[in-house]
Amino acid sequence: MTPNTYPVWSYLVYVAISVALTIWVARTLHRNGRIFLVDAFHGNEPLADSVNHLLVVGFYLINIGYVTLALKFSQMPVDMQTAIELLSTKIGLVLLVLGGMHFMNMIVFSRLRRRALREVAPPVPPSARIPVRV
Repeated sequence: MTPNTYPVWSYLVYVAISVALTIWVARTLHRNGRIFLVDAFHGNEPLADSVNHLLVVGFYLINIGYVTLALKFSQMPVDMQTAIELLSTKIGLVLLVLGGMHFMNMIVFSRLRRRALREVAPPVPPSARIPVRV
């Protein structure tokens, strides 16, 4: 491999791995987050699905935006070693961003669920009385 091809291949591998990881995490959050959102929105499935979809769109925008911005911020690899080091550093940063976004989503889901549990209607008062023996 000529030295001029190291940057191109490392960029292509970086983008491919980063976008694949972003899609995998987004699909996982979308599939498993729906349950929490349906519960938080008191069984209103259309609203929960809509919010879930909007969260995934925001997740994609932030993460893919980060991936494309981070493409430029580094040194140029001149050999295989620096190409691998650069690739691992960039993918590590993408994983940290994905993890941070995951925890942000979990905080949002947790707060929504906590609020939904607090808003549960009080129990219905009894309709009959049991006589007390004296």
